Amino acid sequence: MRRCDIAIVGAGPTGLFAAFYAGMRGLSVGLVDALPEPGGQISALYPEKVIRDVAGFPAVKGRELVEALVRQAQAFSPQMLLGRQATALDELPTGGFRLGFADGSALETGAVVITGGIGTFSPRRLPCGEEFLGRGLSYFVRDPSALAGRRVVVVGGGDSALDWAEALQPTAEVTLVHRRDVFRAHQHTVNQVLAGPTRVLTNTVVERLNGDGRVTGAVLRDVVTGEARAMPCDHVVAALGFVANPGPLLGWGLEVRDRKILVDAAMRTSRPGVFAAGDVAIYDGRVPLIAVGFGEAATAVNHAAVLLDPTASTFPGHSTDEPLAAEPLTISA
Repeated sequence: MRRCDIAIVGAGPTGLFAAFYAGMRGLSVGLVDALPEPGGQISALYPEKVIRDVAGFPAVKGRELVEALVRQAQAFSPQMLLGRQATALDELPTGGFRLGFADGSALETGAVVITGGIGTFSPRRLPCGEEFLGRGLSYFVRDPSALAGRRVVVVGGGDSALDWAEALQPTAEVTLVHRRDVFRAHQHTVNQVLAGPTRVLTNTVVERLNGDGRVTGAVLRDVVTGEARAMPCDHVVAALGFVANPGPLLGWGLEVRDRKILVDAAMRTSRPGVFAAGDVAIYDGRVPLIAVGFGEAATAVNHAAVLLDPTASTFPGHSTDEPLAAEPLTISA
């Protein structure tokens, strides 16, 4: 039976920072994730996408941000239990919790911080062309350089679609297709795309994909006029968003709102000893940004530290008081 002071469920950016901060508080950490590598949605879906809303990084690729967060956590050698889905959370008679995993193993811990993001995720499907998946149709881009020099149609009007259009337009011939005439994406990104070489077609949908083995073109339809047009292309990125599933977390006896875990100002859930931070958490006025998750992680860990040791202070002092050297990271399969 593995043991730790605090279990962090979710190894995305918020979870990685929570692991570091728990180490700063002198707590032993078990960092759990169902995915086989740290980084959560960033590592799984867009490691090469540029992120611009993290303090201190004017622009950083998702992969580089995750690498930096992992290095930061290495100072305290957390147990990283990757590829393990947390399925059950039971209270122990002596206090604390038993966190059970789908493979039958378990982790005993004094407190839990849930940083599971949006949970497991699957892409919203393009209504046509599924037979071309992996052969000219994709729902995200792991390596933008693979599309250099290609004719690429990006479908969607949210942040993912506009981000990919902006990222690809310097090296590919990009057409952005959106069924409405307004975008849901961050206005700065919209402005960058509209000012760039990307061809933007609004009030337009993809009606059919053509090809012989691989995508060679798409049939587009104007939803206002009904006019159809054929467009040659080499690749279609259907960036239509994702359907999130919090999974077993919703069965842990926690108060939930809109399929997210309700927390108070200390990031406490309705279950004593269990905290939540990042996009899995909800409270009035929350803004879903990575930067917000970092602050929530520190808040949750500080209050968990006092729960574990009532003589401790919620504010531990400043990190500049005791510089630390990085140590090798312990990863358990």
